[in-house]
Amino acid sequence: MEHRIVGPGPYRATKLWNETVELFRARMPLRKHRCRFKSHEHCFTAAEAVDWLHELLRNSQNFGPEVTRKQTVQLLKKFLKNHVIEDIKGKWGQEDFEDNRHLYRFPPSSPLKPYPKKPPYQREVIKFPEWNDPPPGTSQENIPVRPIVMNSEMWFKRHSIAIGEVPACRLVHRRQLTEANVEEIWKSMTLSHLQKILGLDSLEDVLNTKLVNSKFIIHNVYSVSKQGVVLLDDKSKELPHWILSAMKCLANWPNCSDWKQPMYSGFEKDVFRTIADYYGHLKEPLLTFHLFDAFVSVLGLLQKEKMAIEAFQICCLLLPPENRRKLHLLMKMMARICLNKEMPPLCDGLGTRTLMVQTFSRCILCSKDEIDLDELLAARLVTFLMDNYQEILKVPLALQTSIEERVAHLRRVQIKYPGADMDITLSAPSFCRQISPEEFEYQRAYGSQEPLATLLEEVIADGKLSHKEKKKKLKQFQKSYPEVYQERFPTPESEALLFPEKPKPKPQLFLWALRKPFQPFQRTRSFRM
Repeated sequence: MEHRIVGPGPYRATKLWNETVELFRARMPLRKHRCRFKSHEHCFTAAEAVDWLHELLRNSQNFGPEVTRKQTVQLLKKFLKNHVIEDIKGKWGQEDFEDNRHLYRFPPSSPLKPYPKKPPYQREVIKFPEWNDPPPGTSQENIPVRPIVMNSEMWFKRHSIAIGEVPACRLVHRRQLTEANVEEIWKSMTLSHLQKILGLDSLEDVLNTKLVNSKFIIHNVYSVSKQGVVLLDDKSKELPHWILSAMKCLANWPNCSDWKQPMYSGFEKDVFRTIADYYGHLKEPLLTFHLFDAFVSVLGLLQKEKMAIEAFQICCLLLPPENRRKLHLLMKMMARICLNKEMPPLCDGLGTRTLMVQTFSRCILCSKDEIDLDELLAARLVTFLMDNYQEILKVPLALQTSIEERVAHLRRVQIKYPGADMDITLSAPSFCRQISPEEFEYQRAYGSQEPLATLLEEVIADGKLSHKEKKKKLKQFQKSYPEVYQERFPTPESEALLFPEKPKPKPQLFLWALRKPFQPFQRTRSFRM
């Protein structure tokens, strides 16, 4: 009875439903049964179905060993309602399945649930101020854009810093980031990190990003107590004082200074019922309706515990602060009650841990629309939250640091050197075109080399440069782009042809050098008569 692991992604609840239905129909043992002096072939009793399906769910990594027999009965009721099974008389459509000897069978066909169709969410394009953004109120629609021509002079200015010749520079301040800009940065980077952890191409089918409030994220990161619990600005959204006192009483049992000792037997059970009744009447689950698919998707990562904890950390940052606070206090109370060996039984015939999960799972995770695996998925999530709430409800420091560094970078000034003013901001492409792997490899190999080769030819053909200056620039080019330079000058001889050596002039021969060697001066005869 192997249950395929359904990883994170859209429609995970529907995939789990279809997977469970297929396994149940394919592997549930069928045999002959007698009922009221009549034999029925290829059927099973309700108790047999509960036994087999309960074992399947407990051994599945998608649900886990925390699944109870009661939850299995609830699932079989939904099987009967959705015509996955029918009784031996062919009746179905009602949730009147009971754990007894009543006979059931499979119908000839059991259609699987189709994936729900959701309206596509429009992606929001987030625009942050650039270095050279014009002042507000100016338009750039009709401004002509001329191409950037990388001539030798511009190239020399760009690369002069590489050889230690740092010219005078100036500081350029970016247009100031507004509060809305900072909020959008927090929202976009948080959602991008969640998408990366889940390994999805898009969050569109898992989360409506328009419903994500960036103010909630920032509040949940910075407005926390020393214990890590979110602090609320609006005190009217706090837990009622009497509920908070009741939760402290059970969490600190029997060291409760507020209540001292119980007044009567069963006092702790009444306190627990009061807390359960308050949370059971919330208008919306603590993890909210619109984040249901996101949290269910993260359940597909439970086999990778560290990744699951990190994903839950980010999802919990998206919660309204009052929901995050209530969830934190509830998880803290549930964990302490489960670990307290001195706590009297809060329910006869049911373990404390199982009681916690069954009581509070629906008020923590629930879908607005009816989902047939709500109870099982909620129980799985609450069990993991209860065991790891201290880590999950921490602020992810790595994400916080990366966002703060990004904001700080956008607020820094930029240093510009002479020649950089010639840069012209080109209009951003409105779409991307997918290319073939062969074209990508070609562009990677030759796309950047062609303009560099053209630049090198311009330097070579520049007649205004002296030999000394040209040699200096070529030497810089060779140091920066050795591959392009090697292709243009493969051998030293080809490089030498660029600067041919001038023929050395032969030394002049004087006439006296052809005469006899120098002789001492001899007195000559006078020409006077």
